[in-house]
Amino acid sequence: MAHYRASDSKKEQFRRYLEKAGVVDSLTSVLVSLYEQQERPNNALEFVKQHLGAVGQMSAETEALQQEVIDLRQRCARLAEENKDLKTRLQHYEPASEDGGTAN
Repeated sequence: MAHYRASDSKKEQFRRYLEKAGVVDSLTSVLVSLYEQQERPNNALEFVKQHLGAVGQMSAETEALQQEVIDLRQRCARLAEENKDLKTRLQHYEPASEDGGTAN
């Protein structure tokens, strides 16, 4: 019985080690990604190998690109609002003609 408990304790220590190191989360994330694929890859092991290195390790370039996407989305929203405002203001000076164009 002592051997059984020692084995369980070793397994539990190893499990905690894997959790602390982020291995469990990384594996879970990759497996969830594989599960969510529209079409199953021909080689599931290759999919896991390719995606495992990318999980949890965001490169500086990736972070910069994500920040750029956020900035560009905000800029796009501001420009869309400005465009809407300018169109509204323009209508006060150039009412639309019958055919949908602007009057000359």
